[in-house]
Amino acid sequence: MTTVRARVLLLASSTALLGLSTVTGTAAAAPAPDGVFGGFAAPESTEQSSETAPAPDADQPGTRAADSDVPPNVDPGKRSTQPVYDYANAIRESVYVDTTMDTDSDGSNDVIAVDIVRPRETAAAGRKIPVIMDASPYYSCCGRGNESEKKTYDENGDIQKMPLFYDNYFVPRGYAMVGVDIVGTNRSTGCGDVGGKDEIDSVVAVIDWLNGRNTASTADGAPVRATWTTGSVGMIGKSYDGTLANGVAATGVRGLKTIVPISAISSWYDYSRSGGVPYSVDYMPWLADYVGHKTPACAAVRADLGEQDDDETGDYTSFWAERDYLKDARKVKASVFVTHGLSDYNVQTNHFAQWWTALAKNGVPRKIWLGLEDHVDPFEFRRDEWVEELHKWFDFWLQGLQNNVMREPIATVETAPDEWKNYSTWPATQKTVPVPLSAGKLGAFGKGSVSITDEPSLTEDDIVATPSAVIAGRQMFLSAPLPAAIRVSGTPTVTLRVKSDSPTTPVTARLVEYGEAERYSGIRRTDTSTCEGSSVDYDDSCYFTVEKQTAESDHGIVSRGWGDAAHSNSLSKPKPLTPGKWSTVTVPLRAQDQVIPKGRVLGLAVTLSDTEWTTPNDTGATIDIDLANSKLNLPITVGKVNPPTAKAAPLEVTINTPSERPDLHDPKN
Repeated sequence: MTTVRARVLLLASSTALLGLSTVTGTAAAAPAPDGVFGGFAAPESTEQSSETAPAPDADQPGTRAADSDVPPNVDPGKRSTQPVYDYANAIRESVYVDTTMDTDSDGSNDVIAVDIVRPRETAAAGRKIPVIMDASPYYSCCGRGNESEKKTYDENGDIQKMPLFYDNYFVPRGYAMVGVDIVGTNRSTGCGDVGGKDEIDSVVAVIDWLNGRNTASTADGAPVRATWTTGSVGMIGKSYDGTLANGVAATGVRGLKTIVPISAISSWYDYSRSGGVPYSVDYMPWLADYVGHKTPACAAVRADLGEQDDDETGDYTSFWAERDYLKDARKVKASVFVTHGLSDYNVQTNHFAQWWTALAKNGVPRKIWLGLEDHVDPFEFRRDEWVEELHKWFDFWLQGLQNNVMREPIATVETAPDEWKNYSTWPATQKTVPVPLSAGKLGAFGKGSVSITDEPSLTEDDIVATPSAVIAGRQMFLSAPLPAAIRVSGTPTVTLRVKSDSPTTPVTARLVEYGEAERYSGIRRTDTSTCEGSSVDYDDSCYFTVEKQTAESDHGIVSRGWGDAAHSNSLSKPKPLTPGKWSTVTVPLRAQDQVIPKGRVLGLAVTLSDTEWTTPNDTGATIDIDLANSKLNLPITVGKVNPPTAKAAPLEVTINTPSERPDLHDPKN
């Protein structure tokens, strides 16, 4: 294995990100971070009583402190923290935070295991430091990151290896790294409830302890207080970990200053189903079992999850409302740095898009990175730039260093493999352009109707192949070659006026672009690694790199969407269709940001049940589609979608690599 020495690049506040285009706007308005003194964390008096950590929200920012007050880890000229503290000599400790929950009904309140790595030098100097936190259910079951790292402990039970690079990189720069085992996982007691109140509260309890509002003890029962921290916390994590960050931020807990959700869920309802159509059944109890304790008490909790999930109806109930962080976005006080893959069909792109919209409505300071990739951390596909940007982000929000991170563009999007472009807003437009439908044509106003009889056996490859042919169970609407490039930026939807012979039916829509091109096809791990921070023999900072792959193909999926017709107007109170009468059904597709070049042909494929990508409750219907009152709603800023001419040649499509649905029953996916 080849390794590259750890970078020691000093970040100047005026330095632009590598590989980015000219700045076109700024990130969402940001107030000066609180919890700082003179731009730096206030030093702790060695004579102070540490009954409680000071409440950061009560502090006020000021002007830059005199040089004598500048901590050794801060370069005031560059407004950046530097790696001056000895990682090998860092304090490594494990504590157990108290809760008021008894989720396993054993008569004792649950305790939450918290592992900490922090600089010894700041403790000796009595200088308080902020916290970077990764709360996770995965530390023992399946590991974190592309290399599935798990926590390890020394002979005394204290943390030894902390997964991922965060501690290696940030502890020498004056941060504490905190890894939290959420309730019911690894060394915490109790039983988890998969995104519910108990899991969220277990993390809130830790933030409360870090801010002097809760109690904790060591493994031998000795009380312990977090007198070493400012109480300012930044949460980060991918997938479930990032989902917890969203959920905790939605409580408005004091002390949480920023979150960095990577490929994260914003609503567990929308993770398990789409518009009333389940992706799979019994997922919630399965996931709880995968990550949690295998005890009779937890088995009972899991059984209850299965009873309450309403897979058989697809309804949005109070069970799902508890796991819906969007409804509480108004409570978010932390800044948010969102990053997501535009090809992610594990945590699909509607999650970041609806979270982003909710945050914008509430004026939350925010920033977004969107890559071509699927369920992948930007540490894997854009490592150097990601580490530098994350460094600036945490320095600004947790250390109070007034660098340029909030003056950078609010959105950065990968437009082609390793080609990134900055935008001053996202999405590019809040409006959609209605694209009318006619028989077989996209962009022309139609008359009359076309019909679809459900063919549950159709695969995606069946649906997108031979687009010019008539296929039972599919209606395909094709455009003429685009006269100019268009940028699809936002969430497309399909509005259909339908008449069904059944009280409900799934409706599936796929937006396809046709034309020969070299397209992104995934990533592959290499044999080369790079090191991001300091290393010791039991916790190195070196990780394999990945390379992006492309493949020549004649079509690409722009977006997919599924919805149950009876749930179209209400997810919680579905209204059955009246057979033989017309109803309007809207199918939301997944959010996208893609430039489709001139000359490509757009195709809208409409089918009914999709047994390849979903687990529908109802199949077998026949519907008529009223063409005059049906349309594709496309979020584009420029360009036009025209119908094909009568002389248009039939499209020929070759399926080189069969499409595969992600396996949701694999948290590492």
